[in-house]
Amino acid sequence: MWWFQQGLSFLPVALVVWSAASFVFSYITAIVLHHVDPLVPYISDTGTIPPERCLFGIMLNVSTFLGMATMYVRYKQVSALSPEKPKILRLNKLGLTLGWMSCFGLCIIANFQKCVLYYIHVLGACLTFGVGSIYMLVQTILSYLMQPELHSKDIFWARLAVLLWSCSSILSMFVSSVVLYSGLYGQNLVQKLHWDPQERVSDWVGNGVQIQLDLEGQGYTPHIISTVSEWSLAFSFLSFFLTYIRDFQKISLRAVVSLQGQTLHESPGSFRAEEQALLIAGSI
Repeated sequence: MWWFQQGLSFLPVALVVWSAASFVFSYITAIVLHHVDPLVPYISDTGTIPPERCLFGIMLNVSTFLGMATMYVRYKQVSALSPEKPKILRLNKLGLTLGWMSCFGLCIIANFQKCVLYYIHVLGACLTFGVGSIYMLVQTILSYLMQPELHSKDIFWARLAVLLWSCSSILSMFVSSVVLYSGLYGQNLVQKLHWDPQERVSDWVGNGVQIQLDLEGQGYTPHIISTVSEWSLAFSFLSFFLTYIRDFQKISLRAVVSLQGQTLHESPGSFRAEEQALLIAGSI
């Protein structure tokens, strides 16, 4: 048996591989069609124009369901390992709620493009990365509380390192984006897909005098910092789910079918009689 066939370890593997492929394939498509610049565009820019927009949306929707399934399995695993620890159980429920909110944000990102509905897209990004970072924090705390009895210290330190990586990427992206969209470097930057490091912008200073603002090393630099931070943030999230692989090798879930009758077309009265007959037969 291969390592990814043990337990449910295929779930985080599928989540990471599929999500990374959705970024890479849409990026390659956008580059081939010259819709964005090759040097580190925004991830959202690679899913703005058809046909890559269609590919980006479909693949991220699948990632949403894979993420929800992975988080649910993690929730059930922690519940089974610590059934009599109220603090861990409360944090576990909080983690599941935050995780599913983050997945909902990813679904918003997939279906509401940046250049079409910018504010809804930003809301989805805040849910995905902001709430998702809190989910990572909760899971890191759970790993700390469950070690060394149930978790190794190595897993805790690995998740803590990825969490710090994610937080530093968020901080870097936030600061550079605030600087970039402050209005100093022009308007309608949200719609801009191509960036030139030698770009110059005209501005009026009064009395009909127009000057050229040389933005070399200024507007382009915060843009690159912002895009690199976004890619770093995305892959920090994927790296966090890689830490689930070893844990998921030791868990499996199964569905239990419970029939309430022997047919599917009985009337309510006969259904109760059938159910009572089944109970009597079971007691005998």
